[in-house]
Amino acid sequence: MRELGFEGPYQEGKHPYMVEGNLTVTIPNPHRKEIGVDLLRRILKQAGISRQERIRRRHG
Repeated sequence: MRELGFEGPYQEGKHPYMVEGNLTVTIPNPHRKEIGVDLLRRILKQAGISRQERIRRRHG
C-alpha cells in the first residue's frame, strides 16, 4: 500500500487504517500477520485501485 502512495498504518479503534489524500482504507487484520492476496485485493478494491493502476503506479 505504501508503494501506492498510502501512509500508515495508523491505529484508532479496532482496525488499523491507511490514508492517501482524502481516502481512508481500513486494514482488517485480527491476527496481526501478513495479509493474504485475497484480502489485499479486497482492500485495493475498497480503495478503488484497479490492477492496471497498481501496475502503472509501481512502475511510475
